Amino acid sequence: MATRGPVAAGALLLAACSPPPSRTLITIADARQHPAVLVDRGDAGDSVGDLLVFDQPLLDENFKRIGTNSGSCVRTRSGHSFQCQWTLSLGDGTIQVAGREFDRGRSRISIVGGTGRYAGISGDMESVNNDDGTFTQTLHYRLR
Repeated sequence: MATRGPVAAGALLLAACSPPPSRTLITIADARQHPAVLVDRGDAGDSVGDLLVFDQPLLDENFKRIGTNSGSCVRTRSGHSFQCQWTLSLGDGTIQVAGREFDRGRSRISIVGGTGRYAGISGDMESVNNDDGTFTQTLHYRLR
């Protein structure tokens, strides 16, 4: 019976140290009526240093408004990508993300923090330009 105590304690310790469950949140950033504002810096047209600034509706998968998608991007490679940081503001907290957003295809962007229900968040977000003025943002995250 003495061996059950340490085994049970070890199992309890492992359970306490296991990572929290992974979660997924899918949002749609809607730039159709509120497109990003381009601040053309340096050379005319698409060039390194140009800025994008945006404050757009954030929608759920059924296109119901659930918050805002607000931030800024700096053009780091013409015709290719921006370095961005933005905040998804939801009714129960915020999620901050930062990373490289490609002009086409899928971008993997780090979740760097959160507030409210999302305090202690970690993970990443996949952002896809849907070529219709919307971006599908799939967040894969854990809460501590």
